[in-house]
Amino acid sequence: MRIGIHSISPAIGSLTSAANVRIHAHSGIPRWYYWNVGSQVQASLDVLSRELSGCRRCPRLVAWREQVARERRAAFVEEEYWGRPVPGFGDPRARLLLLGLAPAAHGANRTGRMFTGDRSGDFLFAALARTGMANQATSRTRGDGLALRDVWVAAAVRCAPPGNRPLPVERDACLPWSVREIGLLSELRVIVCLGAFAWTAGLRLTEALGAWTRGRGAAPRFGHGAELAGERYVLIGCYHPSQQNTFTGRLTAPMLDAVLERARALAAVPPRGVGHRSRRPPGGVGGALEF
Repeated sequence: MRIGIHSISPAIGSLTSAANVRIHAHSGIPRWYYWNVGSQVQASLDVLSRELSGCRRCPRLVAWREQVARERRAAFVEEEYWGRPVPGFGDPRARLLLLGLAPAAHGANRTGRMFTGDRSGDFLFAALARTGMANQATSRTRGDGLALRDVWVAAAVRCAPPGNRPLPVERDACLPWSVREIGLLSELRVIVCLGAFAWTAGLRLTEALGAWTRGRGAAPRFGHGAELAGERYVLIGCYHPSQQNTFTGRLTAPMLDAVLERARALAAVPPRGVGHRSRRPPGGVGGALEF
């Protein structure tokens, strides 16, 4: 085991109540079981989580994530960093996917759970709590009681990148993991892309899943509230809840809440086929683009 780096898998999801979840220890490794989903789905998510956590495809990311885990920030010097790729987590019956950029060096790279232990997560989970998709407004550590409803949270790149700037080649190297993960979320309908990088990753992801092809026209540009409605999934653009965006007012709490409410409304509508144009909702969020 590498010094300063966790050697166990993170919890890969949760439902709305701790009463619905039990932790089963096997050979010292915790596993989460969802009583309301098929055992095969859970087993597949568990296998994927374990495989992903051992990925070393990108030398630059491997070197950085492990350097950060060894050196640590002074405020967390007593903590053991996760220091590995971070799997997605949430409700395996989710109809909404929140797709972020990458784990923060001293956030998810430390805690082992996306948007956990950093300011971006504080802003995001507060919004999820306000909109009824999380049981609490904070996300501090794995096992802190956070439970999501109808939402899965993941990142376009699963390892913390230097300067919080992953490369396109690293995004594409992570794509097969996302394809496998999304393929297991059979009820997924809406992908909320947090930032332009995640938007591009979302386009590539839906293309890889066979939801659309680039031959049908140029890829639409990212914008807050932009929508792409396809045969299976709807993509929604949203500014990333970074401190730069939230401190400057580029992304406000009402703006994020509106995107989440719009995503939930779209998720409740059965897929209608390629090229379906979604209705523009009140408050300026929307403006679907066809593909």
